[in-house]
Amino acid sequence: MDKRVVVFALILTNIFLHFSLFPLVDANAKGRRVTILSIDGGGIRGIIPGIMLAFLEAKLQELDGPNARIADYFDVVAGTSTGALVATMLTAPGKDNLPVFNAKDIASFYLQHGPKIFPENRVPNLIAGPKYDGEYLRSLIQGLLGNLTVSQTLTDVVIPTFDIKQLQPIIFSTKDGIANASKNALLSDVCLGTSAAPTYLPPHYFETRDHQGNIRTFNLIDGGVAANNPTLLAITHIFKEILLKKFKTVHMRPLDSSKMLVLSLGSGLAKNEEKYNAKDAAQWGELSWVFNNGATPIIDMFGAASSDMVDIHVSTLFQLLSTEKNYLRIQEDTLTGDTSSVDITTKRNLDALVQIGHSLLKEPVSRVNLETGRSEAVRGEGTNEEALARFAKLLSDERKLRSN
Repeated sequence: MDKRVVVFALILTNIFLHFSLFPLVDANAKGRRVTILSIDGGGIRGIIPGIMLAFLEAKLQELDGPNARIADYFDVVAGTSTGALVATMLTAPGKDNLPVFNAKDIASFYLQHGPKIFPENRVPNLIAGPKYDGEYLRSLIQGLLGNLTVSQTLTDVVIPTFDIKQLQPIIFSTKDGIANASKNALLSDVCLGTSAAPTYLPPHYFETRDHQGNIRTFNLIDGGVAANNPTLLAITHIFKEILLKKFKTVHMRPLDSSKMLVLSLGSGLAKNEEKYNAKDAAQWGELSWVFNNGATPIIDMFGAASSDMVDIHVSTLFQLLSTEKNYLRIQEDTLTGDTSSVDITTKRNLDALVQIGHSLLKEPVSRVNLETGRSEAVRGEGTNEEALARFAKLLSDERKLRSN
């Protein structure tokens, strides 16, 4: 195992032990676990986690009735890029204070709007401008979310973006939006910022004002630059809330990985076909790293590295503390051809992504091998479908404890 992974895991373990010294605020709360949902970026491949979430919400409704919604069960919902859009659909308040979307409608949303967000036969301009103008996406998101701000979500959301002017990640969250007016941006602006993938969609600019009228500007691109897999970001957010003594959901017992339920949903990765190699890449110029035979090597590499490293770090922590069943990562890493793309929206490809999502439910639970960094099927833990059903029961039990 890479020594850096071990060191990082030990640091995280020490953080867990350190934070166990900080009592949580509400001594009367009855919950036992912090609950986290994380959704990766991946463009049109957001269909895949959408199908996982539809299954999970259906199981929650079987347990707790037809009005059960995913936002009722998670303390934090984190999402990057297309994952942020999904997170927002699940947590933005709509009619009767229910989320604007049921989980079962997420895949349909992508099927309906994907071809207009990423229209076919659009030839990228390699000299100036992104591949898509983003006008349809902007109109769609602003129409859906209106004047809702990040502080108004039904549970705490965490959404990473990257500011190209400041050259630093900007993390938006419900808690920050409540505490700091300059971070209480429109949800539509946050979604457009975190989904502005370089070369695909234009960067998104907007402004906010604090209570004194001071203007803060944002020049944002895809949150995947900072955290394509936002699971670790969500866990860190919980640490921050505990440190600031603002987290009130769980009782006063020490917080460790046994006190966490983490569901991390990937949006699919290309099968390792070894299509890139050092010999060929040694001949690439700047343009070839960005666009090469229909692929975008530098974006593929950054996205895969970001998602995989987070999974390795988090899985290492949970495995070291023998609480690996509290962390469920569902990812399809064998995509090929058009299905591995973030923007191909032909009917054939959309139908294939839907089928991949349903097939993934039937696949065995997998966990990263800490020696190889590759996910492997886990004996004795059944399918992803069965694991999600078990997860639903744990979430339902946790909610009932808190209600009591």
